[in-house]
Amino acid sequence: MPEHHRRIASTCRGLGLALALSASAVTAVQAQDAFPSKPIRVIVPYAAGGAVDIVTRLVGEKVAALLRQPIIVDNRPGAGSNIGMSMAAKSPADGYTLLTASNSLASNAALYKNLDFDPAHDLAPVGAIGYAPLVVVVPQASPFKTLPELIAFGKANPDKLNYGSAGNGSSGHLASELLKDEGKFEALHVPYKGGMPAITDMIGNRISFMSINPLEVLPHVQAGKLRILAVMDKQPTPLLPSVPTVTSLQLPNSTATVWWGLIGPKGMPADVVAKLNGALREALADPAVGKRMTELGAVVTPGSPAEFGKFVEAETVKWTKVIKAANIQPD
Repeated sequence: MPEHHRRIASTCRGLGLALALSASAVTAVQAQDAFPSKPIRVIVPYAAGGAVDIVTRLVGEKVAALLRQPIIVDNRPGAGSNIGMSMAAKSPADGYTLLTASNSLASNAALYKNLDFDPAHDLAPVGAIGYAPLVVVVPQASPFKTLPELIAFGKANPDKLNYGSAGNGSSGHLASELLKDEGKFEALHVPYKGGMPAITDMIGNRISFMSINPLEVLPHVQAGKLRILAVMDKQPTPLLPSVPTVTSLQLPNSTATVWWGLIGPKGMPADVVAKLNGALREALADPAVGKRMTELGAVVTPGSPAEFGKFVEAETVKWTKVIKAANIQPD
């Protein structure tokens, strides 16, 4: 083949390669722009009607409108939320299966010895949604009008106080153990199968106190059956502006909240995570969403995936220490 023909052939091959690479790049950009091209499933590892489910549906409706694709809420309760988390961890890492994570993401690795997934390594953050501080509540007939009075009694009478929770390892159980540790007082844990039976017994004056989501007890407080002693946060909650915080009562390490955020399988494309995070943050900035979250006693905490990841890491360290110190075992 003459030299000039070889140069032409080489040039054509180079142009062909460049065009192929260019076409590949265009296809990749188109694929990124196309996400999402089908409905997104959000697993809720609890039954319908609870706080995690309500928050997911509230935020999911706005995210769906922003992404122009339906958000399908898939309730998968059971095993302390491990069923739902395991499903999310084992799903394709394409952004089409997410999970609304809550406190159990930070505590279950310490509570359960034989998980079939690793919460710290098999799941990746998309973004935080918000949190609601727990409150310390007592029966209306209780002699304790303040949290310091309850703590002082527990120190002087180590076998006289008890507290209820929704079960071993629940957020209320861990929060009460945290309070006992910092307050240096004693109280017997009485686990129930759910929050409502515990609340019923507390109204009947059979339980000394509980650490619990305020929304679960607010109707009973308003009815004069229960009394809130403190908010387990650093700052007052808009829902209960006149109730003192544990920080103001010199118990700064007894902060405890229920929180929510979106996560997905590890390995999701960075551009997909960025798009999901952007839609989530825009949804949380919507005044209607913010108003409803405030009514739920929640504080909205939008942020980056990295910020949510660091928060989960800190929560994991915090609650693992509590679980090990109190030798807490799951039901």
